[in-house]
Amino acid sequence: MQTTIRIGTRGSKLALWQAHHVADCLSAAGFVPEIVIITTKGDVVLDRSLDKIGAKGVFTEELEESLRTGHTTIAVHSAKDVQSTIPADLELLAFMEREKVNDVIVSFDPALDLQRPDLVLGTSSTRRKAMLRRFLPHATTAEARGNLQTRLRKLEGGQYHALVLAYAGVHRMEYDQLIRHVLPETQYIPATGQGSVAIECARSLDPALKAELRRVLDHAATHVCLTAERAFLRTMEGGCSIPSFALATLSADGREVTLHGGLISLDGQQFIEETQSAPVAGAEELGVRVAESVLARGGREILDDIRRVRDENM
Repeated sequence: MQTTIRIGTRGSKLALWQAHHVADCLSAAGFVPEIVIITTKGDVVLDRSLDKIGAKGVFTEELEESLRTGHTTIAVHSAKDVQSTIPADLELLAFMEREKVNDVIVSFDPALDLQRPDLVLGTSSTRRKAMLRRFLPHATTAEARGNLQTRLRKLEGGQYHALVLAYAGVHRMEYDQLIRHVLPETQYIPATGQGSVAIECARSLDPALKAELRRVLDHAATHVCLTAERAFLRTMEGGCSIPSFALATLSADGREVTLHGGLISLDGQQFIEETQSAPVAGAEELGVRVAESVLARGGREILDDIRRVRDENM
């Protein structure tokens, strides 16, 4: 008898693309996938920025509750949306092969000039806002909440000259023709997990089923990289609401992982970064080590300032 796997997902077109991608992989392995759409707080509250609604679990909490009740077997997330600490009764089962990690600038204007003095860029990311203040200080950033299609409608309506988005979502939704600039990942270092799809399940799920799902869905190289990145994020005690960044890469022979991680102040003036390497077996320890170095070199003071500003604006 074939096993039915109920896949919990948000209802946006991008989230459904991810869920259907998972379903296709499961079908090819002999499972019977069933997609279950669940609305999260982040889908409902669109009139406030992420840092003002408390970004911890804002796109995942309701999906996680469905795992606890058994309403779903697995939950599918954009890996960058998963909070730094997972509840003890749940686990991240797999990370799917990562897409290109870059941030991109998207516009309907084919001749978009990034140096125009009145440039307005739409983004909902605290990290992107801070980096734009550092690397494009003449630009104005404006809040751009909502799914990709909603943001593009706002862009078309003239609210911004361009949007700053993750390449992965733009590509998966087939809007590549709107990409005007690919921002270098060595400068605009991405968020933890950007470009990967994370699979979450209840820790109590049958071990044999978990092992089979991991075999079908997990990409080993991506898993190593995200283990380092997420250990970094967890040690920073951060999430979507702080402007941290982390990108891990593997050596050509796959034996060593290098992590480039750091933190930027909200105004873009302070930029602390650290790069270290370790054998792949030490990926988690590497993430902790890089984060501790960033914190010791001024990161704690930046985080204190960010939290003070956030408390004042709540």
